[in-house]
Amino acid sequence: MAQPTTQVPVAGAQATTVRVSVVDDHESVRLGLKAACTDAGFEFIVAAASVDELIAQLGGRECDVVVLDLSLGDGSTVTENVKRVQAVGSAVLIHSIADRVASVREALAAGAAGVIPKSSATKTVISAVETVARGDVLNNLEWATAIDADSDFAKAQLGRREREILHLYASGFPLKLAAQQLGIGYSTAREYLDRIRVKYVEVGRPAPTKVDLLRRAVEDGILPGLDPEAGDGR
Repeated sequence: MAQPTTQVPVAGAQATTVRVSVVDDHESVRLGLKAACTDAGFEFIVAAASVDELIAQLGGRECDVVVLDLSLGDGSTVTENVKRVQAVGSAVLIHSIADRVASVREALAAGAAGVIPKSSATKTVISAVETVARGDVLNNLEWATAIDADSDFAKAQLGRREREILHLYASGFPLKLAAQQLGIGYSTAREYLDRIRVKYVEVGRPAPTKVDLLRRAVEDGILPGLDPEAGDGR
């Protein structure tokens, strides 16, 4: 009997079936993830051993999320792989062993929406795919650990009011409502937000979109953003 399809509001659109692909150079991992995604009701598109193979097999087809192995055996770099997957219109969920913190940090800096350990329970991986498919950032313990362990990670020096605006805006408040909460005018709040973005550019961590600002707020401890269900993989 066919499994019912899982429908998720993808990137703010109406509910639609999540389309998933996997890139991993271990066949057993590809087969396991394919089975898990199919059982969850996702539309499984491609299982590939490299990003080159993924792009060739996609043949222009759309895919919402690519579950990408952090380290492939073809000599490709983490940044290169993340960027190439994003270029075909897919969000990237990194599937990683937990001890490669520097590479995880590189993947997040390149734009990956999150990281999930290979030791995670299947339901945790499926939940992570759904989160990323919605256009949300996967804020979990692996992300926080990668940030905390990176001694070169430069925080933007935000003032108190800038941190307050970022906290409210990244939490989901419209800017006008955030301004009202703080007792300031909309134009003043907009100026703060513009200054925040400039400061993040200055430290090499640009945040042009609201999702990017959410990333920065989590990374800098302005928002906690930890998902206790996704951290231990048990």
